[in-house]
Amino acid sequence: MENSTVVASSDYKPGDIAWVLTSTALVFLMCPGLGLFYAGMARMKHSLSLMMLSVLAVAMISIQWYFWGFSLTFSATGGKFIGNLDHIVGRGIGWEPHPSAPNIPSSAFFLFQLMFAAITPALAYGASAERMRIMPSILFLFLWSTTVYDVITYWVWGPNGWLNTMGVMDYAGGTPVHISSGSAAVAYAMVLGKRKDYNHPSTVPHNVAFVFIGTALLWFGWFGFNGGSAGAANARGIQTIINSHLSACVGGLIWVFMDYRHNKKLTLIGFCTGAVAGLATITPGAGYVTSSSSLVFGLVGSVVCNLCVGWKSKFGFDDALDVFAVHYVGGLIGLLLTGIFAQQKVIALSYPPGATDVPIGGWLDGHYSQILVQMAAIGSVTAWSFVVTYGMLYLMNKVPGLRLRLKDHEEEMGTDIAQMGESAYGFAPLLHNIHHTSIRTEDEESNIGSISKNQDTVNSTIRLGDLPVHRLTGRNSTPPGKAGVNTSNVGSGGSATTPTATNVSSETLNLDLYVLRPEESQDHPKRLPPMTESRRGSVACSNQYHEDTSDSEHDQDQ
Repeated sequence: MENSTVVASSDYKPGDIAWVLTSTALVFLMCPGLGLFYAGMARMKHSLSLMMLSVLAVAMISIQWYFWGFSLTFSATGGKFIGNLDHIVGRGIGWEPHPSAPNIPSSAFFLFQLMFAAITPALAYGASAERMRIMPSILFLFLWSTTVYDVITYWVWGPNGWLNTMGVMDYAGGTPVHISSGSAAVAYAMVLGKRKDYNHPSTVPHNVAFVFIGTALLWFGWFGFNGGSAGAANARGIQTIINSHLSACVGGLIWVFMDYRHNKKLTLIGFCTGAVAGLATITPGAGYVTSSSSLVFGLVGSVVCNLCVGWKSKFGFDDALDVFAVHYVGGLIGLLLTGIFAQQKVIALSYPPGATDVPIGGWLDGHYSQILVQMAAIGSVTAWSFVVTYGMLYLMNKVPGLRLRLKDHEEEMGTDIAQMGESAYGFAPLLHNIHHTSIRTEDEESNIGSISKNQDTVNSTIRLGDLPVHRLTGRNSTPPGKAGVNTSNVGSGGSATTPTATNVSSETLNLDLYVLRPEESQDHPKRLPPMTESRRGSVACSNQYHEDTSDSEHDQDQ
């Protein structure tokens, strides 16, 4: 984050303030976007918890940032290692400018930097997905932000931070955001250990549409993430957005083409991952390099990150959603390339015409030692983030009640049901208390579309992904002596009694999925009834398909 000439508080330009506040809103939008991105990349039974963690990060870090986070990170009178408590509980944050953002009020700078602090630990959760408990992660947010993020960010952007005074070039968060979160992600994954079904064929993204929407929100928000780091609505901010967009475009295309070599398919997952890798790579250099150089950032970042995703099994830890390979490696590549491609003429875009105090760039400007400063930043931030995070999590795991990992049966059940009592999809009720002797059929490996049947009854359980959805397939609406329960509210915002093997309605099936009954054959399945106008209306109201107990018109014709 580079700043130019200090202005008096009365000389603020309304456009500068408006742009920084708009950028704040854009970065906030990245938080739910990250939740959607991670949820789509994870399996269905863990998806809702990842959305939850993204908003928990915003809530907890907002309180921490107001209490003492901003003060520890941006105190103007702090030492070389960390700031002081001059701004504790928001003291001195108002209309006057901050030395790190002279063109806007310190209150606007406070809000903008708050969003950076909120999204950084949320990034790290991707590596520990599908096996972490939620409650300890909330305490982790407060502790990690205080001991890791605030310290590192002060080093890089604090007025007296030692990396800042050394001359590190990190425009929008290569070290405080991507290097620190990537290192913390590795530590979290190592402390938790691998998932029970690590490298199982079923561990694939469950909702590519979520990944697409999440990527769109991240890409859109990144314009504020990088562009707002100019601290003003100026030419350098515009150049930053151009660089960010070009790097993302190149990153997405390169990733798709690299994946095409292996499976001869053009995957949307590949494009989304490559675009995020391109954005992560350009972040530290977005306000230092030309548009042509940004193409190199996207190209090199996407290639190296793609290769690291393929090699991750050799690293010895289970990074569930490739946080290390995309964010850490992308940030590392971006910092090194910034030391090479940074140019004084780009930095000068935020300075008055004819200014003589514009910093020199990197190798292209003949400043060859800049790469050493960049490497010092990478090494120190990596070491601090990893060691402190690992030690913190190790000690937390020893405290009663702060066990970090789910129990085996909870991991199999899914974080959403085990930790939240909720499901991301209304057609997947909680049915883990089924006590029938069952026979598994269909896809035994992946559990997709499999059926469990009781030999003494006509009950059957459909499994979609790893979540069971029970139905009674007999002709009678409810077994004798058993009370049915209407589950029409499930998935539509209402509440309903948790279905079990003894109280699930036999007349409704809240799935857009058809499975053969025991008495049906492959050649002559029983079909859903014709969708008349009256029936279509009833289905829309109940949000469920009703099974027909008589043969369809097609069967009668046969």
